[in-house]
Amino acid sequence: MSGSDEAAPPPAPAAAGGRLDALLSAVRAAGGRGPAPVELWDPPDCGDMDMRIAADGTWFYGGTPIGRPALVRLFASVLTREGARFVLKTPAEKIGITVEDAPFLAVDMAQEEGESGPVLVFRTNLDDLVRCGPGHDLRFVPGAQAGEVIPYIHVRRGLDARLTRALAFDLAALGEVRDQAGTPMFGVASSGEFYPMLPASAVGL
Repeated sequence: MSGSDEAAPPPAPAAAGGRLDALLSAVRAAGGRGPAPVELWDPPDCGDMDMRIAADGTWFYGGTPIGRPALVRLFASVLTREGARFVLKTPAEKIGITVEDAPFLAVDMAQEEGESGPVLVFRTNLDDLVRCGPGHDLRFVPGAQAGEVIPYIHVRRGLDARLTRALAFDLAALGEVRDQAGTPMFGVASSGEFYPMLPASAVGL
């Protein structure tokens, strides 16, 4: 990582800033290039810190947006989920953070041909490429309005990306109806798997 990527974190109170500096040092020592092998580490739990991932994918520390993408990617490389809790995990410590919805956003989508047919490929706001299929499944959560569903794709180790609203419409445009246990369901196919969104009757099909 270049010196420009390792710029100082956003302004914070001195005590909290010291904790952030220590965490940054630990993350950099753990690698900081792509997802780290957090499943191999069993560090002590050091509680929570004032870091938050907003529903729109913006990372905050001490109420201030973390404006440098390189720092966000650095933290994301050690992000994992333990039950309902999201933690930043290094060999030295793990620290809980707040995630308002999903830690990532899926912002782009394409199709490619695979051995089992078409594959949906998603790009996240942190430039992860995720090929939808076993292990990287789509799921759909009911929205606030009748007939509305919010799609998510699993990225890694319990971490999902929520599709942007525009991308959700693009995904729905690829939908088809298939019988699922005797019920016609509207959904999408990828990597030989079918992911039902709604009963076909709910979308007038």
